[in-house]
Amino acid sequence: MAFLPQVSRLFAPRPPAVSIEIAADRVTGVALGRGRAAAVAAVVTEPIPGGALVPAANASNVLDGAAVTDAVKQVLRKLPGNPTRVGLVVPDSAAKVSLLTFEHVPAKAADLDQLVRWQARKTAPFRIEDTQVTYSASTALADGGREFVVSLMRRDIVEEYERVCLDAGGHPGVVDLASFSQLNAILSEGTGGEEDWLLIHVAQGYSTVAVVRHGLVILFRNRPAEADSNLADLVHQTTMYYEDRLAGTGFGRVFLAASAANTSPESAAALRDSLESRLGVTVNPIRLARGNESVSGGGTHPDLLAAPLGLLLREHSLSEKQV
Repeated sequence: MAFLPQVSRLFAPRPPAVSIEIAADRVTGVALGRGRAAAVAAVVTEPIPGGALVPAANASNVLDGAAVTDAVKQVLRKLPGNPTRVGLVVPDSAAKVSLLTFEHVPAKAADLDQLVRWQARKTAPFRIEDTQVTYSASTALADGGREFVVSLMRRDIVEEYERVCLDAGGHPGVVDLASFSQLNAILSEGTGGEEDWLLIHVAQGYSTVAVVRHGLVILFRNRPAEADSNLADLVHQTTMYYEDRLAGTGFGRVFLAASAANTSPESAAALRDSLESRLGVTVNPIRLARGNESVSGGGTHPDLLAAPLGLLLREHSLSEKQV
């Protein structure tokens, strides 16, 4: 049975008005107000005890389910409207992200899915049969091929994060990685500009860098934060690879998100200054038009807002395109 576009849209799921980010050190919830261009109505952050959640791609993440569930429950309780449908943001280091290149891209979605899984199987640190595989198109190649950004996450680890949400009374309809959501926040605001730009995300336990060209991710790297020199090395290696292998001519803009809960505005500013000296370009915080300053600044560091809000902006944008 066929439906007119206006009619079928009535049966499409509405985007969530609330998103929850579960990080190694805290849970952050963001709620949007009503309306098409709704601003942030509330931001709530609750700490997680050290060691209760340890993000990893190939090991159990939730080590103290009761503590993590309680933090999620407290966040949901403090958000307006008693939310139950939520978007869920999880740490980058809970997944493996890579860029795969295909000389020939199958026309059928099922064939492409099989090809992605077959190629990802070669480098996955776990059984592909037990893995949630998602991918999106990146750069089109001159010979007709294409790159794809591929994310692999063990299904049982996805279920760990979903379970603490469900036990707390929230039903996650979409799950995404923190840095992907931050990238979507920047893209939704159109603040990246026409030139190549760089995102540097410093979280509790890991750092991620991503390079975007014409709205597409062309480089994504994640490293554990085991030493003070790791971030400097990661940024240096990324810059060299970008210039030597990706024909990079310099970043038009650089964004820093320091999302560890114990990051003070002063330490974030010092980190920006250090990166600016190394890169020779201004390093910007992520500023979002929908982020109500009185809310995001009220005891919650603004960088904690970017990922959960980015997920909501992406979902609302997709919903509007379906109308």
